[in-house]
Amino acid sequence: MTRQTKRLGDFLNFQRGFDLLSKDRTEGNIPVISSSGITGFHNEYKVKGAGVIIGRKGTLGTVHYCDSDYWPHDTTLWVTDFKGNDPKFVYYFLPLLDFKKYDVGSSNPTLNRNYIHEIITTLPSVIEQKKIAAVLSALDAKIELNNRINAELESLAKTIYDYWFVQFDFPNADGKPYKSSGGAMVCVEEAKGDRAIPAGWEIKKLREFANTASGGTPLSTKSEYYEKGDIAWINSGEVNNRYITEANNFITQAGLDNSSTKLFEPNTLLVAMYGATAGKVSLLQIHACTNQAICGITTNSGIYNNYLKFALDDLYKHLINLSTGSARDNLSQDIIKNLKFTLPEENLLIRFNEAVNPIISKILINQRENQQLTQLRDWLLPMLMNGQVSIK
Repeated sequence: MTRQTKRLGDFLNFQRGFDLLSKDRTEGNIPVISSSGITGFHNEYKVKGAGVIIGRKGTLGTVHYCDSDYWPHDTTLWVTDFKGNDPKFVYYFLPLLDFKKYDVGSSNPTLNRNYIHEIITTLPSVIEQKKIAAVLSALDAKIELNNRINAELESLAKTIYDYWFVQFDFPNADGKPYKSSGGAMVCVEEAKGDRAIPAGWEIKKLREFANTASGGTPLSTKSEYYEKGDIAWINSGEVNNRYITEANNFITQAGLDNSSTKLFEPNTLLVAMYGATAGKVSLLQIHACTNQAICGITTNSGIYNNYLKFALDDLYKHLINLSTGSARDNLSQDIIKNLKFTLPEENLLIRFNEAVNPIISKILINQRENQQLTQLRDWLLPMLMNGQVSIK
């Protein structure tokens, strides 16, 4: 395999992006790409796609690919000239250079194009580049397809929830929609706006039918509490995932023993209490402990889990309004414990689970497949780039 070793600037040319304030944007379909990715849309483009963009300020060295025309923001550097190299290959190759090492900012991380142009690196021939990019793109395409399928499946499960528990048109004994078919409704003082709910249903606070517990932190930051750990450690950012099937961080048993947290069982509902993800909800699928920014919710009966997950999702805006804190959104266990829920009869929850569990099972299968595909891609990437693995 033919390979060349040169300055990065001999392979690619970078240029700083263009400033574009939010107030100066006009609604359109041109993505505005900042250091963290697409941050909005505009009606004009600065660069014709396909393009590769890297974070210049703030989120340093992140690499983004855009196959359409785009506007690279001032917080980025964009490739003005690929000099014959394959753009998609460049997108996969650049993260291996670890641009964070070239930070020249004093308080805010900053990347200088003149510095990174001087990096000495090795690239394969363009023919080999295209082969490598095709393999990695195929893996990414399958991951993206699974994500789209999961979004549709989640929407389907949510539609069933809304139909049954918001519109109250769950199937009655004759299989007809309950409320639309004249099912008995009663006004309950505790319900929002004194609205009517199906006869036999109750309004209860979460603490009346579920238990809550918050995570914690090790009493010491000793590195041995984390090195070679095998107990999943979840932080609040990971609660953005609607189902947690794997962990990015781990802690040792000694770390867990010397912490104020507990090990949560699978099917525990996790609610983020602090920061940007406050109010987000995830259903845990593994044994894991969490940091103090997460509240775990468990019930005596697992039949509540799916219902509660969607019900808590519906309360997201309400939770944000209830949160306090000047620097960041803060919730508390007390706030979560006192949330009110319209609880159906248990046999209806069992029927709801029978309806949505096959959907959720498919979501989890796709999510675990994506984890395997991601691991395969990340394992292949450096070996394809350095020639340890070749493509026929």
